[in-house]
Amino acid sequence: MRLVNDERAAMDLRTTPVHLGLGSRANPVEGFAWDPEVLRAYSTAVAADGAEGRMVMIFDGDGPGDHWESHPAGDELVVCLTGSVTVTRDVDGAHERVLLGPGEATVNPAGVWHAVDMEGPASILSITATLGTDHRPRQAGPERTP
Repeated sequence: MRLVNDERAAMDLRTTPVHLGLGSRANPVEGFAWDPEVLRAYSTAVAADGAEGRMVMIFDGDGPGDHWESHPAGDELVVCLTGSVTVTRDVDGAHERVLLGPGEATVNPAGVWHAVDMEGPASILSITATLGTDHRPRQAGPERTP
């Protein structure tokens, strides 16, 4: 994993996220993967940006999400690009659901546990404050609580 400082070619945000950092920098993240070692390397590489750093990435999927997540350092913007998605937030034990269609967005407030379910094939773009992000597996059952 490495941050690229001078990328001018087209990139696929599904495989190469972009880190938005201090000084209005936008650095593609080459070799990114949802692997503990890569995530540690990414966190180390962007540590100087602190809570102001953001990751921009596109996710494709189909069906319910398998985890809850929380971003304590800042809000997360979720934009539905194609299909339909439901964002579920756990707010003091109550579930708030927001249905998004193409071009619609919602903001997950800092520190609020949330999950994304894709209602058939769908794509989302997320802009996430990654510092301190935590994940929990979703449990089976109708509420799929954190």
